[in-house]
Amino acid sequence: CFQCLFPGVCGGEFSILRSPQSVAFRDGSWPIPGERIPDVAALTMGFSVEEDLPWPGLGVGDLFHRPQATVLVTVKGVDKLPVKGFSYPIENAVPFSLDSVANAIHTLFSEETPVVLQLAPSEERVYMVGKANAVFEDLSVTLRQLRNRLFQDSSILSSLPLNSLSRNNEVDLLFLSELQVLHDIASLLSRHKHLAKDHSPDLYSLELSGLEEVGKRYGEDSQQFKDASQILVDSLQKFADEMFNLYGGNAVVEVVAVKEFNSPLSRKTRSILQASQSKNENPYNLAYPYNYDYSVIFNIVLWMMIGLALAVIVISYNLWNMDPGYDSIIYRMTNQKIRMD
Repeated sequence: CFQCLFPGVCGGEFSILRSPQSVAFRDGSWPIPGERIPDVAALTMGFSVEEDLPWPGLGVGDLFHRPQATVLVTVKGVDKLPVKGFSYPIENAVPFSLDSVANAIHTLFSEETPVVLQLAPSEERVYMVGKANAVFEDLSVTLRQLRNRLFQDSSILSSLPLNSLSRNNEVDLLFLSELQVLHDIASLLSRHKHLAKDHSPDLYSLELSGLEEVGKRYGEDSQQFKDASQILVDSLQKFADEMFNLYGGNAVVEVVAVKEFNSPLSRKTRSILQASQSKNENPYNLAYPYNYDYSVIFNIVLWMMIGLALAVIVISYNLWNMDPGYDSIIYRMTNQKIRMD
């Protein structure tokens, strides 16, 4: 009743399908803000975040054993999915990205071979860097490639129970092609298991909107939507088990189910002072944005300068009061009279 009276407050579900013992998720119904989901992914991988996350669903866990991979699948078009694992309601479901986590991986593990794969098949949006460029170069990413991949001999069409879905409908093929991407990612990684055994963490971020298109085409009360939802749940569970096993039980697999993202409220107006302000980026002489590492850097520089200053004073004092009579090297070749003086 609360969700019906206040739409948009809790509009989605954040589920944990698989996680290692080193990551402590607690069973409960604590809502998580939609904009803090990337922070959950960062904290589970051992990275720091700019702001503390006062969310009871995530415990401390083992600080010395971090997961080797984080897999986050975003499903659009449905508020929740009947998956196995811990589930939490999403508060204020706004669009998010894992770019901050990807940047942290590249910054800390630039000399190694991390796998960073961010993919949205329906939008033909893909981001692959590092070792993923070589391993996942055969992955179908465009709509034409996905359609051709479905009609190959090794596609999932031969193993999935389509039921009311049709192979001749473009909307159904889009939905099935996204499931084909899940299967191909696990298949490619199984042929390159060395990527799951290195010391650098990996990141997989997938956005699936095929179920949303099926709901728009047939309606959410249709048999096609019900069959597609069940096929998606089974495929996600299988994908989570495969990725979890490939990483030796040291991976976190998460699913975000959201009906639709709440766009932030903004006034789309143009100020008449826009042209003049663009010339002067800081017209009011404001200070630069505060950096959360400022206090750490300040203390390091301060105490290092104090230590160096004290070292210079002590060394100078001892050199000034040093007795030259005890140094036989400097005065070894001098005459006796100078040494007596």
